[in-house]
Amino acid sequence: MSHRRRSSLFAWLAVLALLVSACVAPPPPSSTAAPAAASGGPMQSIGEGEGALSIVAWAGYIERGETDPGYDWVTDYEAATGCAVSVKTAATSDEMVALMNEGGFDLVTASGDASLRLISGGTVQEINTALIPSWSSVDERLQNAPWHTVDGKHYGVPYQWGSNVLMYNTEAFAEAPTSWNVVFEEMTLADGQSNKGRVQAFDGPIHIADAALYLKHNKPELGIEDPYALTRDQFNAALDLLRVQRTLVGRYWHDAFVQMDDFQNEGVVASGSWPFQVNLLQAGGAPIASVIPVEGATGWADSTMLHTDAPHPNCAYKWLEHSINPKLQGDLAAWFGSVPSALAACTGNALLGDGGCETNGLGNFEKISFWRTPVPDCGDGKLECVPYHEWVTNYIAVIGGR
Repeated sequence: MSHRRRSSLFAWLAVLALLVSACVAPPPPSSTAAPAAASGGPMQSIGEGEGALSIVAWAGYIERGETDPGYDWVTDYEAATGCAVSVKTAATSDEMVALMNEGGFDLVTASGDASLRLISGGTVQEINTALIPSWSSVDERLQNAPWHTVDGKHYGVPYQWGSNVLMYNTEAFAEAPTSWNVVFEEMTLADGQSNKGRVQAFDGPIHIADAALYLKHNKPELGIEDPYALTRDQFNAALDLLRVQRTLVGRYWHDAFVQMDDFQNEGVVASGSWPFQVNLLQAGGAPIASVIPVEGATGWADSTMLHTDAPHPNCAYKWLEHSINPKLQGDLAAWFGSVPSALAACTGNALLGDGGCETNGLGNFEKISFWRTPVPDCGDGKLECVPYHEWVTNYIAVIGGR
C-alpha cells in the first residue's frame, strides 16, 4: 500500500474511532422520521447573548480576515452581539457528526450526508424560523429541503451550496472532458500520457454516490435511479468501479489546499473537486478549468444546525440570522466558490460581482444530486437499500486495497 493510500486509510480509521468513542453516537437513520428527543419544540424567544459561540465548520466557511483581510464576516457579528466566535474545522462529514456527538459545540455547518444522522440521533434541535427575521429571504428551493426538514420541522438554516465539479489541467486536455470516465477508467490523455497515478478521488464514503451516478448514465441496465438509494447489486457495482479507480488514484483528497498543491506540483491533472479550489488556482494563474460532465454531478447543500444541548443558544440564534445576510452570503460565495442560500447576495456584492453566482453554478441546481445520508428504506416500501454504515466500512476497504 502506498504512503498516500495508507495515510488516507489511517485518517478514516481515526474518524471511525471518533464515531465509536462518542458515547451518544447514534446508528445511521433507518428513515427520516424525527426523533422523539427532538419533539419538545424549539426555542420561543432569544435572550441576551452568553458571550461565546462555538461552531464546527468546513474550512473557509467562518472567516475573520486572518487569511485575507477582505474576507471577514465574524468581526462585525462579535461587535454587534458580544459573542466571541471559536471555530473547530472538520475535514469530513463523519468528523462533523463525531464532534457534534461528543458535545460542547453550538452550531455545525452540516452537509446533507451528515444532517439526517444528526437529526435522527437527536443531536440537533428544531429551529424556530419565526426567530430568524430574514428566513423569507432564503432561496425557496432550499427552505424545505429534505436534508434539513423532517415531518415539516426545520432543523437547519440553509447556508451555501455547490457542485462537485470535475477539475482538470488544461495542458493535459486538448478539450474539456465531457465524462467522469477520465477519473474512473484508464486512458491516454491528450498530452500523450496515461491518467494512471494522475487523478484523485474524494476521501469519503459519500464518493460511492459519484460512482453510482456515473453508472446510472453509462450502465442503465443496473436500474439506478438515486445514487444515494442503492440496492445490494447496484452498491456492489459501484464498489467494483471504485476498485478500478483505486488503481488510478494517486491520492484520496479531503484537504482542499493539499489538492491544490498536488495539481500545481505533483502532476495531478483531473479530479472531482469544489469550485473553491478551481477559483483559487485560476486566480494564481494555474492552467485549471472545471466542468460538470454529461453524467451530472453530486453536490452539497449545507445547513447551519443547532446542537440540542448548545451551551450558547442565544448567541447561536443571533448567528443563524447573521449567517443569511446578503453581505456575508455574497462574501462567502466569492471566497468559497459556492452559491448563496440568500439570492439577494447575487447582486451588488463587491467581492462576488453580479456574475459571480452564475460563475459558481447557480444554473446547475437541477443537474446536482445533493449529498444525502443513505438509509435502508428505499422509499418504495419494497426494496431495501444499503445503509450508510456499510458505505463507510466498504469504502475504507476499497481505499485500503481490499
